[in-house]
Amino acid sequence: MTTLPTRRLGRNGPTVSALGLGCMGMSFAYGAADDGESLATLERALERGVSLLDTADIYGPHTNETLLGGFLQGRREQVFLATKFGFVTDPATGVRSVSGRPEYVRSAVEGSLQRLRTDHIDLYYQHRVDPNVPIEDTVGAMADLVRQGKVRYLGLSEPSAQTLELAHAVHPITAVQSEYSLWTRDPERNGVLAACERLGVGFVPYSPLGRGFLTGAITDAKTLSSDDFRLSTPRFQGDNFARNLELAAQVKTMAADKGCTPAQLALAWVLAQGEHLVPIPGTKRRKYLDDNLGAVDMAVSAEELAVFAPGAVAGDRYTEAGMAMIGR
Repeated sequence: MTTLPTRRLGRNGPTVSALGLGCMGMSFAYGAADDGESLATLERALERGVSLLDTADIYGPHTNETLLGGFLQGRREQVFLATKFGFVTDPATGVRSVSGRPEYVRSAVEGSLQRLRTDHIDLYYQHRVDPNVPIEDTVGAMADLVRQGKVRYLGLSEPSAQTLELAHAVHPITAVQSEYSLWTRDPERNGVLAACERLGVGFVPYSPLGRGFLTGAITDAKTLSSDDFRLSTPRFQGDNFARNLELAAQVKTMAADKGCTPAQLALAWVLAQGEHLVPIPGTKRRKYLDDNLGAVDMAVSAEELAVFAPGAVAGDRYTEAGMAMIGR
């Protein structure tokens, strides 16, 4: 079994496994939870050398952090633990908004520490930038958490390049997390990847398998459970879904020619985009975890996958409201 290689997360950041594990789907967004299989998947991940585990307080909400908190007892030193804050849900209306207020930062971290059953978070992200609060104020409050020993490193999720620059001037940003894959090339076009490289910031692609689409396993949206988050997104709807199936089929064909799975081919492409990239494919099943980790043995070129040029995919990756929260 291949030993999982490591990468440095940012120019002066920590060393973590070259592939992390996104834990969201274990508790949130992708149908019914199976805590038994999720815990077995987490155990397998550590056995295989995965050190970066990624969660957020909104996943559940809260249940994913609670799941990880139980799992980490007696294992905390084996894990580089990342979580996020920022989404606030109105209990009366269910409407979700974003808060970057310093007082909210201070309260949010206490909740995460309690649920994760730990005295520190290795990497603390602002999940989405609050347009109503200067990023300097939010990151200033996050920096206080570093000084207090509650957080080791800071990150931002889906910021603009300009916001990253402003934040980095307040306190070093270790990682930016944004969606990036064969079918989501936005960070190449909006300057975020270039800004990360210039500033020495690590880049953590989430949904590097296109929310499962690039694995070739999703051929009919009707097979997804009715509460699956993906059904609300334009790429999984109507004509967009049909057009995107054609692209996924081409990846499947290319993977067969290379003697690997579509997931391995898609992940290998992301890994090849730079040594400062650490993708976090998510899964709640051991068989998919093992498949994903096989990507570290693959080599691909941009020419091989030119079919997935920027803009080739049909539909936005979020609803209109979700897209409005990106790139602030």
